[in-house]
Parts: sequence; structure tokens; C-alpha cells
Amino acid sequence: MSDVIISVENLGKRYRISHQNPGGMRYVALRDVIAQKMKAPFRFLRKTISQQDHKTTRPQDHETSPLSSSPVVSGPSTEDFWALRDVSFEVRRGEVVGIIGRNGAGKSTLLKILSRITEPTEGRVRIKGRVGSLLEVGTGFHPELTGRENIFLNGAILGMTKAEIKRKFDEIVAFSEVEKFLDTPVKRYSSGMYVRLAFAVAAHLEPEILIVDEVLAVGDAQFQKKCLQKMEGLKTHGRTVLFVSHQIPAVTRLCQSALWLDQGRIQEIGQSDRTCSHYLANGAGAAARREWDATRPAPGNEWVRLECVEALADGKPADSLEITCPLKICVHYRVLKPGKVLIPNIHLYGEDGTLLFILHDWHSGWRSKPKSTGRYRTIFTVPSNFFSEGRVTVKVIISTYQPFQVHLEEPDAIAFSVVESNEGITSRGDYAGHIPGAVRPLFESHTEMIKG
Repeated sequence: MSDVIISVENLGKRYRISHQNPGGMRYVALRDVIAQKMKAPFRFLRKTISQQDHKTTRPQDHETSPLSSSPVVSGPSTEDFWALRDVSFEVRRGEVVGIIGRNGAGKSTLLKILSRITEPTEGRVRIKGRVGSLLEVGTGFHPELTGRENIFLNGAILGMTKAEIKRKFDEIVAFSEVEKFLDTPVKRYSSGMYVRLAFAVAAHLEPEILIVDEVLAVGDAQFQKKCLQKMEGLKTHGRTVLFVSHQIPAVTRLCQSALWLDQGRIQEIGQSDRTCSHYLANGAGAAARREWDATRPAPGNEWVRLECVEALADGKPADSLEITCPLKICVHYRVLKPGKVLIPNIHLYGEDGTLLFILHDWHSGWRSKPKSTGRYRTIFTVPSNFFSEGRVTVKVIISTYQPFQVHLEEPDAIAFSVVESNEGITSRGDYAGHIPGAVRPLFESHTEMIKG
């Protein structure tokens, strides 16, 4: 028996978009439509009589309709927009799949089709098992009803039976932390309380397939931590989950695989850390290896020229670096004239442009010795469990210190993504939330009990 629980074949969804023509039709009220319909038979009769009396007439300036004697004004033009096109993939039972892509890539449209909210224009979807969807937190809440009443209402909308809701009622209330205001109409809730209660109901569904869209984009940090922990629990219990989020670290941590959508088409589907790295690199414009040759001018001057920069993990270019892996950044350059003490150094920057740290060639014997002409390679090593998750960009500088002079500077030489899976020992432990900070080293610690 096949363990494929979701099968999507050549899926497409087309929308028709209207565009109002310049100088187009004015707003038409219902009374105008009724009046036009009442006058139509008389206009048609007058036109018929007129045509019989005048067999030959000069061409009219405007095209006329049998229902109207006034010129026909063209309505709004339309065009077809494909939100999804030729989308095919399979999801196996117990798999957690992240769906990533820019705004407007078709992620929410895909989830709405899988949730049976909208019909596809073409293609076919096969789903085995009960589906629970959390596409918009709070869907189905009534502002005049109390929190208690909305738990039963929203649970029923999401597919829970009354017996299920009663059995899980205490867990839902405890998760939402709104017990004190349970019998207050939700219209008096703060936005945070509203969101917590809505997610608490949806999080306690027990479907074979759970479809989740951007639930981590709402709420405070503590709430987002609880959301992540709940998602971790779903994964460990063998549920099949489709998870849409713009928080790439959460996708790489929670999902075994990822599907990258761009302009309604699949760009890549595969292992989550690698797919997310390619997605980030696509927007960043730099990869983990960059080389200059005779066809492209190399940075530098008459003393030194840059030839290649690469970030390596296990000897291979590390577009995606697992947080538990050590990293080597290699700078290849050619010295064109002898006599200068040329010292390479690299500056590493985070996603927000923050300078993380600088590495110099401190320990090499070349630090105080002039270099002769020829090719050189300087290797900088960063230990495992040092970077935090995110995108890192590397700037390369080669300079002299006495006197100080910059001979080459390449601001965006290379870039790579640091991701974290559930493999290996990290400083995360069993914490599932976001860990702030520019770096995240795993240092040794020790605790002992001292008898009093």
C-alpha cells in the first residue's frame, strides 16, 4: 500500500482580472438598469419603424444596440492571471513539508485548493485522510459570542466534533491563557488574546493532514515559541503537515523537505536546508563560491588581484551550512609585484547588515614578511556551533598596515546560509523558539550541587 497521502498532478489555478478602461463607463445603479429595461421595447420598435422608412442611410458614427439608442461604451477589459501553473508533487504520510516563496508566489492559493476552499482550473489533487486547515487565525469567530462559545463554534467550523471539543476544552483554555476572560465576548479581547484563543482551538485538531499558513507571523515572542513547540509535537506524532512561513529558520528546523514556489511554478523541491539556501541565495545575488578570470575584471590594483573566494564545508562549497559544521573560507589571490606585506582579512555580515566579526591572517608567518610574486591562498576557519541561523555575507579586503593602504576590497564577495536541523548537539537544547544574537557558540558549562 502506498504511503503517499497527498498527490498533486499538473495543478493550475487561473483568475480573471478586470481593468477599467480610461474614460470607461460611469457607475450604474440598479434604478438605471431597471429604467433601461423598461424603455428597451419602445426603443426597439422605434428603430424598426425608422429602418423601414429609410432603406438607405449614411453610416452611423457609433454602433448601436437593439436595446439602446445611445452609443455603446466598452466595459472594463479583462486578462487571465495564473496564480499556479503546472504544479506537481507528492507528500508521504508523516512528512512535514515547508512551502516557501515571495509574496504573490501562489502559496496561499495552493493551500486553499488543498483545503477544498477553491477549485483548481486544471490538474488533479488526491488526498487521503482528514484535513485540518489553519489558513487565517480566527476564521469563524463571532465578536458577540464569548470565548467559551467561540471555542465550540470555531472547533465545529474546523471539523471537530462536540465530543472532541469537550474532551480537549481544558487543554485549549490552558494553551490560550484566557481563562479569566472565558465568558467575556471576544469583541472585548485584545488582538493578542484573540489570536491565542484562535490558534489554541486549531492547534488541538487531530487530523491526518494539517495545513498551516503563516501562524508564526502573529502574536508575541512567547506565543510564537508555543506555536513552534506545538508544531514540533505534531511532527513527533507522525502527522503530515504542510507549513507555509516566511521565517526560513523555522522551516529548516521543523520540515524535512521544502517546496519553493515562484510566480506560480515550482522552482525547487527537496531537502529543506538546501532548498531554503537556494531560495535565499536567489534574492541575495551571491553564492558560496566566486571566481574571477580574464573574462571579468578582478578586484585589486597593480600590486594584488583577487582570483577566487569560497566558503567550504567538508571540502565542498557551502551554500547551506549546517550549524554543527565547521567552516573554511578560502581567499585565492595573485601578487603581481613583490615587496609589500599584504595581509588578507574578511568581514562577515548578518542579514540586517550588522558586522558579525572580522578575521585577519594573524597567525601566519606572512604577517610580517613581504610576499614575492605568485599565487597565494589564505584559509580562515570558523568552528562549529558558532554562527546563528540566517544569511551571512563576506567582504574581502587585502591591505598593508605600515603604512595602512587598502589594495583591494570586494564588499559582497560570497554569501551562505546557516541552517539548523534536529541533528547533532547545539546550544538550542529542547527550546523551539527564536534565539537572538549575531553569533551562537556552544561553550562548555558545569553545574554541581554543593551540600549546605
